[in-house]
Amino acid sequence: MFLSLLVFIPLGFLFLSSLLSITLQVHYHYSNSSTIYGPPSYPILGCLLSFYKNQNRILDWYTDLLSISPTKTISVKRLGARRTIVTANPDNVEYILKTQFRNFPKGKPFTELLGDLLGFGIFNADGELWSTQRKLASHEFSTKSLRDFVVKTLEDEVRDRLIPILESAAESNKVLDLQDVLRRLAFDSICRVALGIDPCALDLSSPLPVLAKAIETASEISAKRATQPLYLVWKIKRALNLGSEKKLKESIATVHGLVSEIIQTKRQTACENRDLLSRLVLAGHDEQVIRDIVISFIIAGRDTTSSALTWLLWLLTKHRNKEELIVKEVNHVLENQKALDFEALKELRFIHACLCESMRLYPPVAWDSKHAATDDILPDGTKVRKGDRVTYFPYGMGKMEELWGKDRFEFKPDRWFDEPGGADIGGELKYVSPYKYPVFQAGPRVCIGKEMAFIQMKYVVADILRRFEIKPVFEVDEPVYIPLFTAEMAGGFKVMIKKRSGCYDSMTSA
Repeated sequence: MFLSLLVFIPLGFLFLSSLLSITLQVHYHYSNSSTIYGPPSYPILGCLLSFYKNQNRILDWYTDLLSISPTKTISVKRLGARRTIVTANPDNVEYILKTQFRNFPKGKPFTELLGDLLGFGIFNADGELWSTQRKLASHEFSTKSLRDFVVKTLEDEVRDRLIPILESAAESNKVLDLQDVLRRLAFDSICRVALGIDPCALDLSSPLPVLAKAIETASEISAKRATQPLYLVWKIKRALNLGSEKKLKESIATVHGLVSEIIQTKRQTACENRDLLSRLVLAGHDEQVIRDIVISFIIAGRDTTSSALTWLLWLLTKHRNKEELIVKEVNHVLENQKALDFEALKELRFIHACLCESMRLYPPVAWDSKHAATDDILPDGTKVRKGDRVTYFPYGMGKMEELWGKDRFEFKPDRWFDEPGGADIGGELKYVSPYKYPVFQAGPRVCIGKEMAFIQMKYVVADILRRFEIKPVFEVDEPVYIPLFTAEMAGGFKVMIKKRSGCYDSMTSA
């Protein structure tokens, strides 16, 4: 009887919400006497009614609210959850991520959401535990040997696996889900770099590797916890081992088991390898710490780069003139460098600008949250109480007129160059504050894999587009952007592949 009540309490709240929605009128509220805009909110229920009404367009709803807020900050109060401050104000972002970094850790409410999957890995840790892992990972990522290993891995993956898949699709007029292919490529690459294993995910004739499938399932369910209108629901389901939480528990057990097996095997061969796991094993760290770090890097390396690549390649099908400039740039660089090595990749500035512009419009991670350790006041005057969730919002920031101008919704790589027309060969990239463009975070927690991500993305874009033209099967104004653990394109990215006339032979990048 008690368990039944636990399940039906949330349903009672939903019924009450439906009744109230008939009689209550929508209004914008102010938090105390401060001029903080927010969604329609009511006693006890908070903004539950508005949340339900906009749950299928939550990102654009927040963006709309932020756009009309003078400070580009809003306050959100949901039933059963702590007050949330959402901001698209660069001054606030800098304050949260840098100036008052210690006062805005991820916090227990956030780490709890992902803790079952990520444990105490670097992306889900705070304080001394985070600092220790950060120093270790930063050292390993800064080594020239790892950078060279990444480029060599990309050569093998793209030349020997990705290009043959695209060539076969072009010859047979086969439809490919390019989002799925790029995700498989990213999984293969990060597993080779992080674990020193080859899962062969790019073998489309075989099922997705068990580890990849388990991580995909666990990531999706963990991410959906944060979007539950009633925060209590997923906790009840976890306590009772029901539905999605039962599936999550099973998937996490699979991930932990497989990664632990890999670590045990690696202990016997670590001295012979250059992958990240070997370096962690040789450093003598505890197995659980190593496991959590490695899982964090696999998820980040698999999902973020494939998401960014998918959205850029779709945008280029809508802007063929930009695609032509990319091909021109790649051919020009290869005339001098002869191969897509690290030095050649640094010269691909227009591809870099295109990636930045694509991630401005469709960031791989739509938002990120911290929790206030003590009472505080943000630079725009917003009062923050201890325990409040404070969220900075890259998706909304990329669509603020005050930050990017009236053409903010347009795909314009030129905005990333110092001079107008800088997209021409030889233009210099412009410095843009990471607090205006926090796609890779900023401050002490800035993404340590940023350089590696750009290496991978530039390599893949260059080698695909100099050989092939991509034609979407379905012409749509804009695919649906789904903000899970990282952003996905709803329904995948179905394309036909056509060989580009006059392209390089497939062995020239060897």
